[in-house]
Amino acid sequence: MRLQLRGRTFDLDREIAVMAIVNRTPDSFFDRGRTFALGAAIDHALAQVAEGADIIDVGGVKAGPGVAVDLAEEHDRVLPFVEAFRDVSDTPLSVDTFRAGLAGAALAAGADLVNDVSGMIEPEIADTVAAHPGAALVVMHPGGPPRTRPFRSHYLPDVTTVVVRECRRLALEAERRGVARDQIIVDPGHDFGKNTAHSLELTRRLPELCALGYPVLVSLSNKDFLGETLGLPIDQRLEASLAAAVTSVLLGARIVRVHATREHVRAIRTVESILGWRPPTVSLRGLD
Repeated sequence: MRLQLRGRTFDLDREIAVMAIVNRTPDSFFDRGRTFALGAAIDHALAQVAEGADIIDVGGVKAGPGVAVDLAEEHDRVLPFVEAFRDVSDTPLSVDTFRAGLAGAALAAGADLVNDVSGMIEPEIADTVAAHPGAALVVMHPGGPPRTRPFRSHYLPDVTTVVVRECRRLALEAERRGVARDQIIVDPGHDFGKNTAHSLELTRRLPELCALGYPVLVSLSNKDFLGETLGLPIDQRLEASLAAAVTSVLLGARIVRVHATREHVRAIRTVESILGWRPPTVSLRGLD
């Protein structure tokens, strides 16, 4: 399984891609606007690259409920970042958006990947990705309309069966619209329209989603299901995030979207070495 982004080939049979989050929003659930200013966002992105991030993921609209952001405002938040980042880095760049218009402008400006967390609420977003050779698309099970929270969500026969079925449908629709199969990524959508029990079940049953044959992305970092699992506030969920990331990788996930880049890179690279995919950086012990 391989993924091509900006001239880099990710051999996802033997390596895990770490995607670092940059929020150009004043109300993001984790950093609370710390990287809203353009300069702060670029500095943060470059720091994540220095810490080992393989992909940068920038978003201009908070995923959860909040103040409405129209297309013009999203453009103003995202496009200057794409242009400025592309001037200083060749690192693959993802744009977190559900709007086809913004996706097209971002890809034209130098983005490589569209991360759509809406379940293709605008199906034309796949047409847009298909029109940009080399671009990739993430399709996610959203569990409901964008920017809403779950309320007594119920899945029949169970959440994993529904998520796998919907991700298959979305991926096939993207293919039908011209996106190359090997440029499609699926995301089960932890916490999106799902309660804690749902997200925990999706994690342990990830192999069923991986069996679709597309790379699986997981966005687990600091999520509420981890906070509820341990009874911890948002600023104390690092260890849980690392445990969930490592577990997901061992169960087949191949892209991990994170806030704490350095810690996740170290954990993931260790897993790669344990699995025999990556040689140790040094190997001197017992040889001198």
